[in-house]
Amino acid sequence: MTTTNQPPSIGDGTGNERSGVFWDAPAGRSPLPRAAATLGLEVIHADCRQGAVQLAFTATEDFTTPLGDVLGGFQAAMLYDTVGPAVLATLPPDQFIATLDLTTTFLRPAFPGRLVGRGQVLHRDGDIVFVEATLSDPDNVVVATATATIRVIDLVMPS
Repeated sequence: MTTTNQPPSIGDGTGNERSGVFWDAPAGRSPLPRAAATLGLEVIHADCRQGAVQLAFTATEDFTTPLGDVLGGFQAAMLYDTVGPAVLATLPPDQFIATLDLTTTFLRPAFPGRLVGRGQVLHRDGDIVFVEATLSDPDNVVVATATATIRVIDLVMPS
């Protein structure tokens, strides 16, 4: 799942092993969702107390426009897969999310290679969470940003 030999840093500050929809894939207990795998998602760090994540994506040549830069839709998908885990990291195993909106701003071209997403929960009011994220190139230059509004929902698994 990850491109490094070290497991991702995922913590709740208690030292306890976490499980659930968000935690199982980074821990290697289940596969990544197919969309995340297509984007080359790698969890680098998740802090569930702070609602913060750092993820890496692998933008391939298949994601490019005729000019050779990464299509904005793929960048938006990477940011979508950053804001969601920022919220998921804060939730117990019986809760999940529904994204209500995502606003993306493209600042400069991104090119194939490793892109890093950083997401942060800004505020939660009941079941509504406000989140922001950035997407940076290998030189740590921000290429795109996003804000999202996410609803926390009860997870109903088929029996």
